[in-house]
Amino acid sequence: MLCSFKNLLCTCVLAQNEEKRGRQRRQNLNILLLLFLIVFSPLLSAQQFKALLITETAGWQHESSFDAIPAVHKLAARHDFEVELKQKAMPLNDAWLAKYDVIIMINTTGNIFNEDEQAAIEKFIQAGKGWVGVHAASDTEYDWKWYTEMVGHMFKIHPAVQTAMVDVHDNTFPGLSTWPKRRMWTDEWYEYQDGTRKPGFNYLITVDESTYSTEAQWGDNKSRGHGDFHPISWYHNYDGGRAWYTNFGHVPAVFAEKDFLDHLYGGIYWAAKGKK
Repeated sequence: MLCSFKNLLCTCVLAQNEEKRGRQRRQNLNILLLLFLIVFSPLLSAQQFKALLITETAGWQHESSFDAIPAVHKLAARHDFEVELKQKAMPLNDAWLAKYDVIIMINTTGNIFNEDEQAAIEKFIQAGKGWVGVHAASDTEYDWKWYTEMVGHMFKIHPAVQTAMVDVHDNTFPGLSTWPKRRMWTDEWYEYQDGTRKPGFNYLITVDESTYSTEAQWGDNKSRGHGDFHPISWYHNYDGGRAWYTNFGHVPAVFAEKDFLDHLYGGIYWAAKGKK
């Protein structure tokens, strides 16, 4: 009887010890899991790249800018990249720009950067980063030579918004695989100060001037047209980094159009990642 009681007592003690060891193992596993999440969560949830969106103006304010901002945020959610909108009071500097992979400028106008900000943007591109310009980004910072050479073709004048035929020259570039070789498009067609082909530039889309009226005159500023070659979208490697531009983007409704958003994201992706 006494022996049986001792055996029962030993069994209970062993069971209690095993239960304690089980609890300890579970606690240790929970601690390890917590440490794993703390250390690796930023890596597991890391997005493809980080973009800075700038829509600041020192001149004409395009209505489409207000459509562009939510459209780019939707692109970011769809394609898993992070985007931040630059506020006017946020000065750009080396440290601030270091966290981004690409700068997106949509319908900016006039002189919006001071000399220190210009220097920071130059260093940003020279570090192998990217720039994306949409529509009036070519109507910005005319006195900053480095910027005008990055853009390639600076705005001069435009006629009224019209429908015209555009030609796609490279369907292998990201965002253009579903575009036909020739299609109708309605937008504001910029004429540039210099519309001639530039060495090292890759031209994606041109507009056929025979399909719309190029006529426009603002005082002494008069349209001449570009003839058989009128660039609309292009890209090139520049000063250690990458630059991509599209003239599309004046009409607010394009920022809800899938084909345009594919085209825009293709440019953002290439400028940020350098991949085609």
